[in-house]
Amino acid sequence: MQWQDRINALDNLDGIDKLVEIMAMLRDPENGCPWDLKQTFKSIVPYTIEEAYEVADAIEKQDFNEVKKELGDLLFQVVFYGQLGTEQQMFGISQIADSMSDKLISRHPHVFANTSFASDDEINANWEKTKSEERTATDPKNVSALDDIPIALPALSRAYKIQKRASSVGFDWPDVNGAIDKVFEEIDEVQHEIKQGKVDKDKLADELGDLYFALTNVTRHLGFKPEDVVRLANNKFDRRFRDVERQVTAANKNMTNMTLEELDALWELAKANTAK
Repeated sequence: MQWQDRINALDNLDGIDKLVEIMAMLRDPENGCPWDLKQTFKSIVPYTIEEAYEVADAIEKQDFNEVKKELGDLLFQVVFYGQLGTEQQMFGISQIADSMSDKLISRHPHVFANTSFASDDEINANWEKTKSEERTATDPKNVSALDDIPIALPALSRAYKIQKRASSVGFDWPDVNGAIDKVFEEIDEVQHEIKQGKVDKDKLADELGDLYFALTNVTRHLGFKPEDVVRLANNKFDRRFRDVERQVTAANKNMTNMTLEELDALWELAKANTAK
């Protein structure tokens, strides 16, 4: 088929079929886009991660028209990987979809098979059990409960997943109290390092990491995800700090020239202003 004919044929396609064909055309060796032709599995990973965060940001803002657009950008990343897989004769978009379909059917026996669970906890336990069986089937000689947790995850998310996976095999505090005690223990160790005559930065960083890990455990025990609660804290600080900036501007002042006491007073006003 001539190139112009391929372009014209796009009018007869829609949805995922049209996107897949556009992706193939972008990667066409003779007529494709130079930038797209240079890309590899590894080179587009940062774009995939960025697009996922942009989806999350649009959802956080409740801008659902933007959510649609950002989901399209994220879908394009999946189609891109599918095209690369097709070119290297490894897999295509259909195989990606088939793999997901098989996984969903396998992990939902209460929907697709004659299996019943009494509670959400039992459903989640079966999910983890199925994932464990899948890991064992992949490599029965070298299996850890922590296998397949991506190293590239944001650190708090990875900590949460590590703790959740360890808990699934019984390695966990019986309740949140043990996790809270561990936080205080780690705070003491951080303070101990700070009070040394000469601070060992490597040791201090190690202790701070332990503290964040312990706080993540408390968060998990209380039924929250660390990324969610920290995101809320970030957003709250953002609102209040911007309010302080507005107050400073309205007073024709410069924040860098104000005392800590003055700024603290404005911060208290900002807390009241943004409490609604």
